[in-house]
Amino acid sequence: MGGGGTDLPSYYRKYGGFLIAAAIDRYVYVTTMRPFQEGIYLKYSQLEQVDTVAHVHHPIIRESLQMLQLRTPQIEITTLADIPAGTGLGSSGSFTTALLKSLYAHRRKLIHPEELAELACHIEIERLGEPIGKQDQYISAYGGVTCFTFKQDDSVEAERLRVSMDTMFDLEDNLLLFFTGFSRSASGILKDQDDKSQSGDAEMLNNLHYVKELGFRSKEALEAGDVAKFGGLMHEHWEHKKRRSGGMSNVKIDELYTLALNNGATGGKLVGAGGGGFLMFHASDRNKLRRTMADAGLEEVRFRFDFEGTKVVLS
Repeated sequence: MGGGGTDLPSYYRKYGGFLIAAAIDRYVYVTTMRPFQEGIYLKYSQLEQVDTVAHVHHPIIRESLQMLQLRTPQIEITTLADIPAGTGLGSSGSFTTALLKSLYAHRRKLIHPEELAELACHIEIERLGEPIGKQDQYISAYGGVTCFTFKQDDSVEAERLRVSMDTMFDLEDNLLLFFTGFSRSASGILKDQDDKSQSGDAEMLNNLHYVKELGFRSKEALEAGDVAKFGGLMHEHWEHKKRRSGGMSNVKIDELYTLALNNGATGGKLVGAGGGGFLMFHASDRNKLRRTMADAGLEEVRFRFDFEGTKVVLS
């Protein structure tokens, strides 16, 4: 919701990062149990049955089990998701925090949201070498509408956005999500940003400096209850975000975005790294925007904010 992209280590370790993120009521579900027979049984979009952790194909599950030093390979893990991968809504970070939370609960252990988020980041960024940021893991762990400050020493400060309930309801009513119809991998787009940041590319760094400032301005607008101004800042954010990579947008996305601006949206952007997934808009006329996007063939995903973060649900 402002400042996105400044959560990558290649940027914040030199300049510090800041962004606002929100968790919504669309979930990744992970169940963990001990089967009757020895072995590792995994059920996600594929099925796996292996004897040792080293033979697990799913990279996040494999690294999580190795990190937690699973010594007796007798475990069954099943996962489901409300939203598919590659749509920009943080499904990978949500999956990793949910998996770790489930594994800790399976061992009857508690884990604080800060530790949970940091372990998830360690798996994806350090162990798997993904060129991604930290916001998805942190907002999944903490929930709510939260401001994150990413410090040069790798520590992260989390603070709830101080908004009134009226403003929160306004955001829930007038922030609309539409699926563009195609997915993409974030790694390629983010790797381009990561490489340019590490090499000191002036254009990329100035872009991220500006977007970080937009994050602070978004915080001020929302805490003042000026949701319409926030919509305009989203538009400004998207215009700068597109300049980071040629793969950030395409002709179809640009057409849909312009159509929305002409039919009830005050501003918006692609959520996530870009290139596909979901368009999010702030609407001044949500009914007109909904009709227009439906006529264009886009499916809306309605949502409310989730304030609990990654949690255990007992059955």
